[in-house]
Amino acid sequence: MSGTADTGADETGIPAAAEPPEAAALPAYAERVLDVAELIPPGRVMTYGDVAEWLEEGGPRQVGRVMALYGGVVPWWRVVRADGALLPGSELRALAHYREEGTPLREASRAGGHIPRIDMRRARWDGS
Repeated sequence: MSGTADTGADETGIPAAAEPPEAAALPAYAERVLDVAELIPPGRVMTYGDVAEWLEEGGPRQVGRVMALYGGVVPWWRVVRADGALLPGSELRALAHYREEGTPLREASRAGGHIPRIDMRRARWDGS
């Protein structure tokens, strides 16, 4: 075992604590994730897995953890779930950003309520 249980951090150095540490202690992996989020153009999105693949490190869960802890300082709404569903609890804030930026959306399904999903086929950005 890597000893991460003693430090409260996972293999990427991201703390397990609910409260983010001071900005000076931002793990290098978190900085890289946030840098990718800032590269995503308005109206486009990348999935958590896309970001991990771009970095060639970590996985969707690690990217999601970074975004949960530190994502407020970047365009967090551009890093999304692979199914295009909006982030629970932040749907309306994200939707406002998507509409402002012209992000392609799909109409809400009857079963899904009134919140649309991102049209992943049209909105997904490959980093080029």
